[in-house]
Amino acid sequence: MNFCIVGAGAWGTAMAVHLSGLGHAVTLVARRVEHALDIASKRENHAYLPGITLDNDLQIAFELKPALMEAEVVIMACPSTSLREQCERVQEALNSAWQIKLFISLCKGLEQKTSLLPTEVIREVIPGYRYGVLSGPTFADEIVRGKPAAIVFASDAESDLVTTVQEVMSNNALRVYTASDLRGVELGGCLKNVYAIAVGICDGLNLGDNAKAALLTRALHEVVTLGVQLGGKRESFYGLSGVGDLVSTCTSEHSRNRALGKLVATQTEGERLKSLEGVTLEGYWATGCFLNLCEKYDIEAPILREIYSILYQSKDPLEGLHDLMQRDLRAEDQ
Repeated sequence: MNFCIVGAGAWGTAMAVHLSGLGHAVTLVARRVEHALDIASKRENHAYLPGITLDNDLQIAFELKPALMEAEVVIMACPSTSLREQCERVQEALNSAWQIKLFISLCKGLEQKTSLLPTEVIREVIPGYRYGVLSGPTFADEIVRGKPAAIVFASDAESDLVTTVQEVMSNNALRVYTASDLRGVELGGCLKNVYAIAVGICDGLNLGDNAKAALLTRALHEVVTLGVQLGGKRESFYGLSGVGDLVSTCTSEHSRNRALGKLVATQTEGERLKSLEGVTLEGYWATGCFLNLCEKYDIEAPILREIYSILYQSKDPLEGLHDLMQRDLRAEDQ
């Protein structure tokens, strides 16, 4: 198939390398012209995925019109903070496109001002197509090195197209599963970043394995509760985009949101801001968005509320833990 990937960060580049290695025509579109020129000349995305050589068949671009001209699938691989802007760029260039079948989101964050999920933003700006999301425990560095992984593809497209995309994206290293619950899969990918921050705080405070295991368990319960009340299917949150992504993001040294939690626990706000300069942290913005949704729909989410208080209201992390432990006792399934 012919793929256009909009966004040349780590994950977008990793997906481009993966698909190009499978023999597909792939164009990776960078946001900045100087970034595109640097990648094209060095055949390496040194800024986001250093040490990985890009094969000569992988096209690098800045202009969207020629990249979209023959694309069958457009993959949006930019952060949620710039998704609408990139969608508007795509919309303006669509008069040159003639065979696009599907838009797929790789984003794992909500739009800050609207609390919309990524595919909702894409659908709003670029109406009239089919939409999908790829989500699951997939760190870019491991994907490009051919380490085994599994991911879930959820879409509102016809079953034949869904099956085709599943087949053309899969190989012996990356196994693609399909799902029909687009909203649930997308919610799982966004929610897990919030709780990775909490686990990072737990690690930063050296609270121990017992505390971390308890936190992860209760976080999963909260993810399921929140996700179902926001329109996802319960089983989606026990799949790859739910518990799978939650475990990987909360335990991996690759996790930027977990790293944020550790910094919150160990550094002053000024030190933390300096350390995280230029780093995409979907969990930070998602915390505020999900709290707004909880208040709008009267959903109880105690861990989320404490993370919000710590991130946005400078609450002491140990005080937040104390408040969680002092909540009224209840049955485990509540």
